[in-house]
Amino acid sequence: MAIRADFHLHSSFSGDSKAPMGEMVERGIALGLGQMCFTEHMDFDFPVSEGIPKGFFEVNTDAYLYELLRCRAVYGDRIKLCFGVELGLQAYLAEVQEGYVNSFPFDFIIGSSHLCNGKDPYDAGFFAGRSEEEAYREYFESIIDNLEVFHDFDIYGHLDYVVRYGPDQDKFYTYEKYRDLFERMLELLLENGIGVEVNTGGIGYGLKELHPCREVLKRYHDLGGEIVTVGSDAHRPADICREFKRAEEFLRDCGFSYYTVFDKRTASFIKL
Repeated sequence: MAIRADFHLHSSFSGDSKAPMGEMVERGIALGLGQMCFTEHMDFDFPVSEGIPKGFFEVNTDAYLYELLRCRAVYGDRIKLCFGVELGLQAYLAEVQEGYVNSFPFDFIIGSSHLCNGKDPYDAGFFAGRSEEEAYREYFESIIDNLEVFHDFDIYGHLDYVVRYGPDQDKFYTYEKYRDLFERMLELLLENGIGVEVNTGGIGYGLKELHPCREVLKRYHDLGGEIVTVGSDAHRPADICREFKRAEEFLRDCGFSYYTVFDKRTASFIKL
C-alpha cells in the first residue's frame, strides 16, 4: 500500500461514531499505516432534530486531546498520531470558527460543508420541491460563501459531499454542469493555500467515484494545486484505509505523484 497515512478519522469523540480511539489505532497499525490523524467533528450550531440533540456534533476537545495523548504514550513507538479536527463551516460563524482553531494546537484542520445555509443534505427535505441541479448549485454556492470569509484551515473535505445524498447521487453529476462554481471554488482555494481532500468514503454510499470527482481534482492539479490529503472518513476500524489503492490510482490519473500529510499545520509531501 503506497498511501500509509489516513488523514480523516473519527472515534467515539464524534457524535456519529462509537469506536474507541485505541481500537482505531490498533487497526491502523495492523494495516501498516505509519501515520493517522483523528479529525473529530466540530459543527457549531448544527440544527437539532430527532436523534440529533444540541451539541451532538461538537467534540469535547479537551477530553479528545487527553485521550489522543494517552494513545500516543501507548502506541507512539509504532505509529504517529496527529491531532486534527473536521470543522463544519458556515459563513456566518467565521469568527467562532477562527476563535476555536486558535484555541488548540492542532496538527491539521479539515474544513467541511455538512450544512448548506443551515440545512443538512442528508435530510431528504433538502432536495424537496426543486431539481437536483438546483440543490447541488445551492450547496456549491455555499462553499464559495465559506471560502470568501474564512481561510484558517488546511484542506476542504469531500468537496462534492452533497452528491452522496442526491436523489440520483452522481448519475447525472458532472464537473462541466457546475464548471462556473467549481472554477470560483478552486480559485479561492489556491489564493488561500488551501488543499483538497481525496475522500474515499463516498464509495460506501454507492458513488461511482471518490470525492471530489476526477474532473475537479484534475482541474485543481492543472491550475497548480499541490496540497492533497487522503482520508477514509472512517467511523469504525473496519473502514480505515478503505479504497486506498483506488485513491492511489486516482491521484496518479489526475497528475499527482505524491500525497500530503500535516504536522503542526505544516504540509509535507510523500511520494506515491
